[in-house]
Amino acid sequence: MRFRNPIGIAAGFDKNATMMPMLAALGFGFVEVGNGHPAPAAGKSEAAALSLSGTARADQSHGFNNDGADAVAERLGRWPRTVPTFVNVGKNRDVPLEGAAEAYAACAAKLARYADALVVNLSSPNTPSLRELQRPEHLEPILRGVSGAPVFLKIAPDVDDVLLGEICDVAMRLADGIICTNTTVDRPFPTPEAGGLSGAPLMTKSTDVLAHVRARVGPDYPLIGVGGIFTADDVRAKLAAGANLVQLYTSFIYEGPLLPSMLARALA
Repeated sequence: MRFRNPIGIAAGFDKNATMMPMLAALGFGFVEVGNGHPAPAAGKSEAAALSLSGTARADQSHGFNNDGADAVAERLGRWPRTVPTFVNVGKNRDVPLEGAAEAYAACAAKLARYADALVVNLSSPNTPSLRELQRPEHLEPILRGVSGAPVFLKIAPDVDDVLLGEICDVAMRLADGIICTNTTVDRPFPTPEAGGLSGAPLMTKSTDVLAHVRARVGPDYPLIGVGGIFTADDVRAKLAAGANLVQLYTSFIYEGPLLPSMLARALA
């Protein structure tokens, strides 16, 4: 894949693949849509999802609300991909851990033909026990079952060094890249929601995880840095820590639609 700039929109902003032409026109070098599920999922209301005050952050507690893989695939099929398009896949909340591999494979089978890359999301803190799927005994069968496009694994920032190393080792065998990271469950200050925390408080933690992953996987394995990016210096910090590309979400809410093109010009 070739990218006009390294700035992407992270998963969760365009859950249902309804804004892709707009996002590309605003200057993103690539877009990620979803999370897509085998079946539609209600999640929580968007009003509960974003609690924006004081620190530049978002409390991402809305869960995997989406219209389902069939609807997302239909929309993706109507849009000519003018920038690389990543499609985030997951499982429904009522699917038990032992059925996860089959659910991810079924979702990927519906969406892969419309994706330049598939993103296997095992790291959202808003679906009960989902992060347990990052453990090697679950991770291996899931990654083996997802096919049809290059596969990226999106990981959590809240894992210890031992598990992080195990995740990297499995990903290097069975995935084409890693996205570092999803939101964090750490709370440096009280928040009104119990979901994942994104934005500025995540920058240091997610960048540290990115650097550890780069050290583990070597210089040539593709990595995408996500978490806390607001400025061109933040992008440079992610690139210096080992990212090939970066993604943002919360800053796009705070700073507005000119942000991706401003960052791209600053980097150029």
